Amino acid sequence: MRIVPVAFDHPDAVKLNDQVQLEYAERYGEQGDLTPLEPAHFDPPRGLYLIAYEDDGTPVATGGWRAHEANAEGYADGDAELKRMYVVRGARGRGLARRILADLEEDATAAGRVRMVLETGDMQPEAIALYTSSGYAPAVTKFGFYRNYPSSRCFTKPLG
Repeated sequence: MRIVPVAFDHPDAVKLNDQVQLEYAERYGEQGDLTPLEPAHFDPPRGLYLIAYEDDGTPVATGGWRAHEANAEGYADGDAELKRMYVVRGARGRGLARRILADLEEDATAAGRVRMVLETGDMQPEAIALYTSSGYAPAVTKFGFYRNYPSSRCFTKPLG
């Protein structure tokens, strides 16, 4: 298994993003996550996008972070927002999400970010379990594109 940085618009990233969008649609009965994302959001040093590959070159997991400063969507100065954490069904239960999460936290810390934030939904209990077991706490104030949705769950973790 190898985890490598890629551009958010890399063909393998697009493939996995399409798969996670289908899963969101299945779980929430909608069209997926409509949060506006641009490839440049994940360009170092203000972000990073990772893909985990099997030894045969098959992409099986992904995740990224992007920098935020205080804004109307509820983010604070120094925030790093976790986005598109996803593991394909056949590769789940092997610790890939936890490895990617740790790499993203380390990179965001090295980039000077002070807090990792994420937004997930109540129909993703395995994601919530991963984050809470990794030291994330429910946010006092919700943030992000879906902050006003009842199913939205926001979490934070200090970095550094």
